[in-house]
Amino acid sequence: MALTKAQYDTIKRSYEEKQNHNIRLLMQRRAQVYAKLPEYRELDTSVGGICVAHARLLLDGDQAALDELRQELARKAARRRELLSQAGYPPDYLEPFYDCPDCQDTGYIGSEKCHCFRQQEITLLYEQSGIQEMIARENFDTLSTSYYKGEDLQRFENAVSISHKFVEDFKKSYHNLLFYGTVGTGKSFLSGCIARELLSLGMAVIYFSASGLFDTLARYNFDTKAKETLYNFCKDIYNSDLVIIDDLGTEVTNSFVTSQLFSLLNERHLRQKATIISTNLNLEEIRDRYSDRIFSRITSNYSLCKLTGPDIRMYKRRLSGKERQTATKL
Repeated sequence: MALTKAQYDTIKRSYEEKQNHNIRLLMQRRAQVYAKLPEYRELDTSVGGICVAHARLLLDGDQAALDELRQELARKAARRRELLSQAGYPPDYLEPFYDCPDCQDTGYIGSEKCHCFRQQEITLLYEQSGIQEMIARENFDTLSTSYYKGEDLQRFENAVSISHKFVEDFKKSYHNLLFYGTVGTGKSFLSGCIARELLSLGMAVIYFSASGLFDTLARYNFDTKAKETLYNFCKDIYNSDLVIIDDLGTEVTNSFVTSQLFSLLNERHLRQKATIISTNLNLEEIRDRYSDRIFSRITSNYSLCKLTGPDIRMYKRRLSGKERQTATKL
């Protein structure tokens, strides 16, 4: 699926805004240092004159001028670092800084789109407001084990540990997760925790509800005019750093869904791209609803995290309702 010109321009403007913002911050830092350290300003000002003087010597045939220039610039750089350190500033305080050091906030590395650009594309193309809302409220900082007891608590803590490990090893090894179990026990929550951490690391993450994913695939597959759109969509979901399929089993399951699910899981496995699936189905129901080869692919290549316990979402809604009733009475 290709960006419209308006969408592309929106992303490019966001990079221009980042660049301008960081330039303003750097100028503010420089003005602060100049005001506090007059010698630093004098050193900065003198560099231009030194370069011009040595350039003239080079033009006059003085071959030693270049070495002398390098030595002089190195001495001044060392003195500037010393001044910053003495004033309590880090040595890179006046170096350019970027939201994305990989592309230096241009969106491109050479002629290729940077991963940060790709994530903005994904967000625009697939209307991922759902994942943005999810990671705002569901992340490791808001995680609580107070809703679980006994074996349910052990399972949840094990799933949390596996989730942390998944994030820690994401760039080093290929791994997949299946969160399965009863309704409202934290499966989508943990998916959101992982998504937030990986997005903060610059990874491209695509989130779909199962019904949304297969509805989109059906729409493009059965529209003869959408071949290029289908190709680009599949390219994105096959190559994204992480794909999250939430609530597998809530879609209308048929032969089309089964074949598309296997293609997605198989292609991502061949590319060694991570996938997370959450479902209220148990393992037997997954095998019966889909196919033996899908069941085999999941059980062979995924860490299986079973979650059980009370429906936490329902509990929170009831608690919120009681609080509103109490407030009304007061």
